[in-house]
Amino acid sequence: MDPGNPVGALTFLFTDIEGSTSLWEQDSLRMRDALAQHNALARAAVDAHRGTLVKLTGDGVYAVFVDSLDALNATLDLQRSLTDPAATAGVLLPVRCGLHIGDATESDDDYVGVSVNRAARIMGAAHGGQILMSQAVADAVGARLPGEVSLRD
Repeated sequence: MDPGNPVGALTFLFTDIEGSTSLWEQDSLRMRDALAQHNALARAAVDAHRGTLVKLTGDGVYAVFVDSLDALNATLDLQRSLTDPAATAGVLLPVRCGLHIGDATESDDDYVGVSVNRAARIMGAAHGGQILMSQAVADAVGARLPGEVSLRD
């Protein structure tokens, strides 16, 4: 890993396009363009909120943030940008997102550990358009939530 990458307690973001296989089967050319736009929007959201893009995961992203609020704001920006099909080559992309905070170990340009796995599992429980977070993230953002955002148990 690059020596400038964050370490310690981090907030992990995983995203995935729900139903992407069907979208590829319906129109692979448009989906190729939509995925390229999705990746650009995701990179921009992560960069704008001081995150580090660990890697693209096929039809999703895996990123880390030092501050949970930055992770949430990046995720909100990404979800908002995806509501306009014009931003993704005319394809509506139902992206599900999962956030979890915890420690992880660096290994071969990646992070490993229970916190990473938990973030991925949280994302896997979401539906397209949803952002799910662990209680640890909810506690970390607490009273710092953006005004238009609320949490539901």
